[in-house]
Amino acid sequence: MKVRTPATTMLEVALFGAGRIGRIHAGNIAVTPGLRLRYVIDVNVAAAEELAAAFAATATDAERALADPLVAAVVIAASTAMHAELITRAAHAGKAIFCEKPVAAELDDARACAGVVAEAGVACMIGFQRRFDPTFAALKRRLDAGEIGAAEVVVLTSRDPAPPPLEYLKQSGGVFKDMLIHDFDVCRWLLADEILEIHATGACLSPDAAQAHDLDTAAVTLRSRRGCLCVINTSRHAAYGYDQRIEVLGAAGMLQAGNHRPTEVIAALAGAVSSDVPEPFFLDRYRRAYALEMAHFANLLAGTARPVPGLVDGIKALELAELATRSWREARALTCLI
Repeated sequence: MKVRTPATTMLEVALFGAGRIGRIHAGNIAVTPGLRLRYVIDVNVAAAEELAAAFAATATDAERALADPLVAAVVIAASTAMHAELITRAAHAGKAIFCEKPVAAELDDARACAGVVAEAGVACMIGFQRRFDPTFAALKRRLDAGEIGAAEVVVLTSRDPAPPPLEYLKQSGGVFKDMLIHDFDVCRWLLADEILEIHATGACLSPDAAQAHDLDTAAVTLRSRRGCLCVINTSRHAAYGYDQRIEVLGAAGMLQAGNHRPTEVIAALAGAVSSDVPEPFFLDRYRRAYALEMAHFANLLAGTARPVPGLVDGIKALELAELATRSWREARALTCLI
């Protein structure tokens, strides 16, 4: 696996995408030791110029960024439709790659990307930031240490406070690819096992989801090769906030990871006991996770970390998302190919 090392002590990064996630990554690149944002590329030139100016970078096009020998790595935060093309072009240019989920809109394209990356010998990391959340990572460490014995049941609660705009829903690829793909990755990560069977069902309880021919409420049951069960419940309209919880039942007990709240103050009054509702949005909930994720990528570039989660993880999660979509449409459980 090759990582291009420039002559300077800072590793120069080209960022594709100046939208919401691109801005998060730009800020984290700027404060991560050893990294420097060199270029910002976006079809919206004004957005690219604004973001670049905020971090003393340059707005440019893909050709210039990928041809620059000083660029050690690319961070891909562009639209999903562009992921496969940008991964392929970056690999051909010999750049290390960080790409937001999913690897591609279609599974065949994701698999093709894996072939190109392997042939080029470059590092490629996929942006499943939940693995870097301090609370979730602590639960994973304690699970791996055997604190509750062998895992038997995993319950993942994954609910957004409100659906995204209709135009986004129409091109998102559906709730399983767009939203639950994170949960499929968390399931594989926690169990350290592959999935043998999947059964998904869902409902459309809001007008926007109906217009987009999508679901806004879903439940998925997965069974691993070892017989462990994972149950995922999700909704796009949890009025009380961004609800992200994990529960793992083991032979010797249970581990739980709860929601993050703006403060942990609890008010105990005569009539009720109350606390803050969960963080309102995923950018708030996973602010620290995004920063730790970029720090891991910097360590990967420095040769002190592995590209995990990597392309295989991205492809496996996308496989499960496609199978979940089929399971829902066909109203039956499906066996996964392992």
